[in-house]
Amino acid sequence: MIRLYNTLTRKKEDFQTLEPNVVKMYVCGVTVYNDAHVGHAMSALVFDIIRRYLEYRGYNVKHVMNYTDVDDKIINRASQLGVEPLQLSQKYIEDYTGDLNNLNVLPATSNPQVSKTMPLIIQFIEGLIEKGYAYAPGNGDVYFRVTKDEDYGRLSGRKLDDMQAGARIEVGEAKEHPMDFALWKAAKPGEIFWESPWGQGRPGWHIECSAMNLAELGEQIDIHGGGNDLIFPHHENEIAQTESYTGKPFARYWIHNGMLQLGGEKMSKSLGNIVSIKDFLSQRDADVMRMLVLSGNYRAPLIFNEETQDAAEKSLGRIKSAFRPAPASANGLNPEAASALADQTETTQQSFVDAMDDDFNTPLALAAIYELVKAINTARDNGATNDQLQPAQATLRELTGVLGLRLQEKQGSDGNADKFIDLLVEVRGEVRKQKLWQLSDLIRDQLKKLGITLEDTKEETTWRWG
Repeated sequence: MIRLYNTLTRKKEDFQTLEPNVVKMYVCGVTVYNDAHVGHAMSALVFDIIRRYLEYRGYNVKHVMNYTDVDDKIINRASQLGVEPLQLSQKYIEDYTGDLNNLNVLPATSNPQVSKTMPLIIQFIEGLIEKGYAYAPGNGDVYFRVTKDEDYGRLSGRKLDDMQAGARIEVGEAKEHPMDFALWKAAKPGEIFWESPWGQGRPGWHIECSAMNLAELGEQIDIHGGGNDLIFPHHENEIAQTESYTGKPFARYWIHNGMLQLGGEKMSKSLGNIVSIKDFLSQRDADVMRMLVLSGNYRAPLIFNEETQDAAEKSLGRIKSAFRPAPASANGLNPEAASALADQTETTQQSFVDAMDDDFNTPLALAAIYELVKAINTARDNGATNDQLQPAQATLRELTGVLGLRLQEKQGSDGNADKFIDLLVEVRGEVRKQKLWQLSDLIRDQLKKLGITLEDTKEETTWRWG
C-alpha cells in the first residue's frame, strides 16, 4: 500500500484513488516569461519521479501540467522587449518543453494554457458570482469573497483574522475584505485583454489553475502538486474557489516539494544567483540533477552547489560500475555465490518498493540499489560470468529506470569514453612492468578523482565507475 504525506492533513495517508487504478494529478507549471531555472527543474523532476513510480505500480496517471501564459510578469517583460505577450510566452513554452525533454522528464498528458482556457475561466467566475462567493464592485475587477468560505485557510493552517491583521487594501481596489483576491482584473491602458461581462480585462492568477484543472481532469482529482511556496496563497485560493464552485472536495492529496537553495540561500533574481536549466545542462549530465533530487527527501530543501553536484556525479558512477561486463578470464561463480546474488536481487527489488511506497522515500530506495550494486561488483570480482550477472543487472536497470535515470556513460570525442580509460589502464600496465610505481599510483589516483576505480589482480587490471 502506497502512503504519502498530505499537506492538507499534515500526516501520511493510505493512497486511494477516486477511480480504480487511475490517478488524476495536476501540477502547477511555470509562468513563461524567462528561461526556466534549476528550481523549476527540481519540481518537475519530483513529480516525474512520483508519476513514474505510480505507473510502475500499475496506475494509469493522467498528468496535467499547465503553462501560465497570461501574467503581469509576462506583460512587463514583453513591453520591455517590444513584443506581443503571447508571442513571448509561446517562445518560453517551447524552450521549457525542450528543457524538460533534455532532463528526461516524461511529457505530461496535457499542457493547458491560460490564453486557451478563457471562456471557461469567465464561466467559472460567473458561477461564483451567482453563488454569492464573488462580487463585481463595478470597476472592472471581480473578487472572491473569503468570508463566505468557512474553511478558508485550512491548507496553510492560517486563520482569516490573523491574515487580516497584516493585509491592506491597495489604492484603486474595491474589496469588501483585505484578503479578498482578484478573479478578474480590469485591463490597464495598452495591456493585453479579453472581453468579459465586467469589461475588458484578464483573469487573476488563482482562477486560471482552477479552470484549467476543471477542463482537463474534472471537478475532483487525486493529487495536486507544486512547490511549497505555492501553498499560500495560490493553492489555498484554488481550494476556496474550486470547492465553492463545484460544492465538492477538490483534491484528495496535496503534495509539495521543498525549495532549491544555492549555497544555502534561496535563488532570487534580485540576488543574481539564478542558474538556468540550459546553463546547468551545458556543464553536467541531466542524471546529475535527477540524482540530486533523488538523494534527499522531496519535501526538504535541496542544497545546490558544486559539492553536492560532485557527490551526485560520484553516486552515478557508483551505480554505473555495476554494468561493467565480466572480464574475459571469468570462470563462473560457485552455486553458493550465485544463489547469494539472486537473493540480493530479490531483496533489493522488495526493499525498493517498500521505500517508494513510504511517501516516495528515494534516499532509502537508492540505499537498496547500492546494495545490489555492491553485490554485482562483488560477484564480478569473484569470477561471475556475464550470463550470471545479467539478471541482477537487468533488475538494476529496471529500478533505476523507474527513477528516470538514463545512466549513459560519458562520451569521448570518438563517441566512447571507455576506449580512453582502457588505453590509460593499458599504459599503466606497461608502467607497472617497468616498476615505475610512483607513476603507476599517480595514474590510479587521478582516475579515482574522476570516479573510476582500478582493481589489480595477478592476471589483469580492471576498472569500474565508482
